[in-house]
Amino acid sequence: MEATEQFLQWVEESGNIVFFGGAGVSTESGIPDFRSVDGLYNQQYKYPPETILSHSFYRQNPEEFYRFYRNKMLCLDAQPNITHFKLAELEKAGKLKGVVTQNIDGLHQKAGSKNVMELHGSVLRNYCERCGQFVSAEDILHSEGVPVCPVCGGPVKPDVVLYEEGLNQKTLQDAVFYISHADMLIVGGTSLAVYPAAGLIDYYRGNKLVLINKSATPMDARADLLIQDGLGNVFSQIEC
Repeated sequence: MEATEQFLQWVEESGNIVFFGGAGVSTESGIPDFRSVDGLYNQQYKYPPETILSHSFYRQNPEEFYRFYRNKMLCLDAQPNITHFKLAELEKAGKLKGVVTQNIDGLHQKAGSKNVMELHGSVLRNYCERCGQFVSAEDILHSEGVPVCPVCGGPVKPDVVLYEEGLNQKTLQDAVFYISHADMLIVGGTSLAVYPAAGLIDYYRGNKLVLINKSATPMDARADLLIQDGLGNVFSQIEC
């Protein structure tokens, strides 16, 4: 049986699916990923993106951080694509129990998904570090320099996990719970190179681990089904 046919059959048979996705989920919405040929890491900046998006750089050079952040991380006009919509449909049909994402763009929720575990936070949430006041992504985008709290004037930080920062433990625990109870785990659009997120598939106990990615990953040999294709090509064939 062809791989995609096998995938569709497993989706049909399964009642407890979890999806674990990375940047490749959103590239079809026009959001660049970090490691592909066209990704952010291959564009020229004064500092490498890994440096700019680190906790220490944010503390030491907040103005430069926000210049990069506004230009490259705030893709507020991006719309969900077929993969986002199909996942939301599967959840509505009661087959998909949760989405675990490394993305910070909020597109899963925009497509209608309810149970989304955002491992790396979201650009849509920003908080004053002094008083906790919420600040919208639109306000960040249209501010200049380092954005300040409209209430107390304190510095505002995006609710995203920067390099050198730990993941939210509650989000991580929820992800482990859903993955460990899934009868089918679909991993898509991620290089599975960033830990601790990549280690989450270790908690899957079933025999329907599907890896969908255009390029090879370090976990390919562990997959029960490997599909090297774009997510949109595969998910567009799902009938909910």
